[in-house]
Amino acid sequence: MEQNHKQDGQSDVFAGFKTAFKSFATEAIHVGQEPEQWKSMAVVPPISLSTTFKQNAPGNHSGFEYSRSGNPTRNCLEKAVAALDGAKYCLALASGLAATVTITHMLKAGDGIVCMDDVYGGTNRYFQKIARELGLEVSFADCTKLEELKAALKANTKLVWIETPTNPTMKVVDIRACSELVHEQNKDIVVVVDNTFMSAYFQRPLSLGADICMYSATKYMNGHSDVVMGLVSVNREDLYERLKFLQNALGGVPSPFDCYLCNRGLKTLHLRMERHFKNGMAAAKFLEADPRVERVIFPGLPSHPQHEVMKRQCTGCPGMITFYIKGKLEHASAFLSNLKIFAVAESLGGYESLAEHPAIMTHASVPEKERSVLGISDTLIRLSVGLEDEADIIEDLGQALDAAHPKK
Repeated sequence: MEQNHKQDGQSDVFAGFKTAFKSFATEAIHVGQEPEQWKSMAVVPPISLSTTFKQNAPGNHSGFEYSRSGNPTRNCLEKAVAALDGAKYCLALASGLAATVTITHMLKAGDGIVCMDDVYGGTNRYFQKIARELGLEVSFADCTKLEELKAALKANTKLVWIETPTNPTMKVVDIRACSELVHEQNKDIVVVVDNTFMSAYFQRPLSLGADICMYSATKYMNGHSDVVMGLVSVNREDLYERLKFLQNALGGVPSPFDCYLCNRGLKTLHLRMERHFKNGMAAAKFLEADPRVERVIFPGLPSHPQHEVMKRQCTGCPGMITFYIKGKLEHASAFLSNLKIFAVAESLGGYESLAEHPAIMTHASVPEKERSVLGISDTLIRLSVGLEDEADIIEDLGQALDAAHPKK
């Protein structure tokens, strides 16, 4: 099932982590891409833009009838992602939130959802301001503390939503321990893991006991900041059939062109994630050693409170770093405003380095009181470390810190 990371000069950052999933790169390049499925024998799957497909006779079609219900280009992507997640099935949706909405539509009014307390701001907003309005009971718990998760489970709980590492405070949840606890309580509760920060290359939630693995593929899975998309992978046939129905009935599907782009992005996922980890580790070590930085939160560092959990369930670490700069909002703003290589922008997981201020940007929709409890303060900065040269990344961080805290 697994194999060693072979990249020269990078083995040190992978020390102690699970070994890489066997044949990951081969499957990313070949599964679902077979030339034999096309009359042209095209090596690269073509983009099927047609919205409708000719039928041999009324009701007698060749596998496709209407592009919302199924599309040849989307099929190639879904097959490839299923293989990379170690899953039987995958469904592609129009965005990460479209995936969240589709999954949540499996529930009915009166059902309960327990969500990790620290999650993507859009997930928090959807659960609090929309799902609740539709009659779902939503509660939040710190799933890094099993006793809190257990206390939050109720008779009407139908869905447990885990994000790990969390956005933006980078908490790491023990997926296996949480899944076992939830399923011991009630085997019918569906455990969902948002795997956006990790990608399929570094973490396989289904193999750790989760029922659903979902992504905002906009981030690492596509990896080029040019596609908005969601992905959902499952092994259980009953969940697949229900979600497949909802994919079609709700209609939140991606365009064939976006499916082509994301499918192409998968071909370099293993290479990109290795570099993200290497650069992320270098940046995290640099920041942790700087006296102008209050605290660095990076799961690849031994200082991270769940570092051992990370090594136990993951094959590596993404390029996501959260840190607290010393001072006040003005210091955080000065740091961000003076970055040269890092772009101040929302989103993450692309080849380019990005930086943002969660309290003002990605998590502004989270109520201020909740942000305070979670530690999303005015001095919290989130970095998505890209694929640039390591020395240039470090130099940019250093000069931005100089601007925020001029040397006297």
